[in-house]
Amino acid sequence: RLEESGGGSAQAGGSLRLSCAASGQYYNDYCMGWFRQAPGKEREGVASSDSDDRPTYADSVKGRFAIFKDNGTLYLQMNEMKPEDTAMYYCAAGPEVGCGLGVPLYTYWGRGTQVTVSS
Repeated sequence: RLEESGGGSAQAGGSLRLSCAASGQYYNDYCMGWFRQAPGKEREGVASSDSDDRPTYADSVKGRFAIFKDNGTLYLQMNEMKPEDTAMYYCAAGPEVGCGLGVPLYTYWGRGTQVTVSS
């Protein structure tokens, strides 16, 4: 089971931290990632973390976002936010092999949390 929290509203340049409570199986043995989907757009990968905590980031968020795990929770720290970061954000887990930002790789999904960034 995956459950996101921490979404909300922010001003451009501001910060938000998303959390994803994950069961031990996902947290320890799976590739885990954050994805987002804006209205009228396809779902896209934002950041992933493999079982050794090695991160991968989309070019659009490199240097601004950070994915990390702590005590059974997956986090996405979002800094220097932009209006184009506005989307529904999802936490997901998938097989370790091929861990990365590809949506089809992931098997388990949370329900999402809305993030809105105003200019």
